[in-house]
Amino acid sequence: MRKLYYAAFGYMLAGVASGLFYRELTKLNDFPEGQFTQLGLAHTHLLTLGFVILLIVLVLEKVFTLSRSKLFAWFFWLYNAGVILTSAMLIWHGSLTVLGEEASKAIAGVAGTGHILVTAGMVLMFLALGRALRRTREEDGATGERMPQPQVAARG
Repeated sequence: MRKLYYAAFGYMLAGVASGLFYRELTKLNDFPEGQFTQLGLAHTHLLTLGFVILLIVLVLEKVFTLSRSKLFAWFFWLYNAGVILTSAMLIWHGSLTVLGEEASKAIAGVAGTGHILVTAGMVLMFLALGRALRRTREEDGATGERMPQPQVAARG
């Protein structure tokens, strides 16, 4: 759980810093306001895919102990590699745009690889979650305990 916490915190810092970098780089280079650059996307990718998603996974880990599955470690490293790779390419490509430089087609290829890693990580997380749900159901059945049922008040 500590890894998830530190990773989410790191993405929060990186997301805020990338937003600051975006704003300052565009101002310093008199980049026209409102003109598209991928720097703004890096900010949202880091905050959403890194910070928010990993906080949600942290809650799922607390409730279902996802890390008991070997798939969870694969999820963690593939997903993070994908988010970092994708965000780095957004920053690189966006910076080149602001500086008036031509971007290589290799940037899109590497960013695509990052997106593939994010997708593979998400699939692994859902597989680990499915196993955890199955394990929880089996453990509940093995002890003979049933999930509490909501009580319905009688109408009178």
